[in-house]
Amino acid sequence: MVRERMKTAATRAPRKRPTRLVVRSLRAAATRGILEVAGLRVRCALGRTGRRARKREGDGATPIGVWRLQEVLWRPDRGLPPVTALPRRAIRPDDGWCDAPADRNYNRRVSLPYPASTERLSRDDALYDIVVVLDYNIRHRSRGAGSAIFMHVARPGWLPTEGCIALAEHDLRRVLAHCRGRSVLVVPR
Repeated sequence: MVRERMKTAATRAPRKRPTRLVVRSLRAAATRGILEVAGLRVRCALGRTGRRARKREGDGATPIGVWRLQEVLWRPDRGLPPVTALPRRAIRPDDGWCDAPADRNYNRRVSLPYPASTERLSRDDALYDIVVVLDYNIRHRSRGAGSAIFMHVARPGWLPTEGCIALAEHDLRRVLAHCRGRSVLVVPR
């Protein structure tokens, strides 16, 4: 019996480690950085106030920590879905993200129109043509700790974000091709 258990354990396939996307910047207040994954290095824009361990709603900081990549949202009217092993969902015209700390749906996707403050996911610019939802402040939401922390398409000129990580669209597609269901984004101190 013990031999059978040992034999079964030895023949199981080893569990693959999650893909790690690591964001590096030169200093805490930097608004630009480099994202590294599987030997690929691409430029990224960070929050307008750099990186911060204690993120607050509206502070413009990219939160420091390790965040699981939950799902990829994309605009079907603006292009094909990215190739990735992560769950994908098309953005609908009525999709929004609640950023009102006092609302029961704070830091969650909602349908528009919505009575509390929200961010429209179907934007006129290209920033949300591809959006990667990170699990920052989602599982155990803390009101006022920050919402809508995504990885998305960068503004022209690599302008800072409101706390997200932004990449050129072609780089974001290349990065997503390396991602699996347990992929994580690491923003170190």
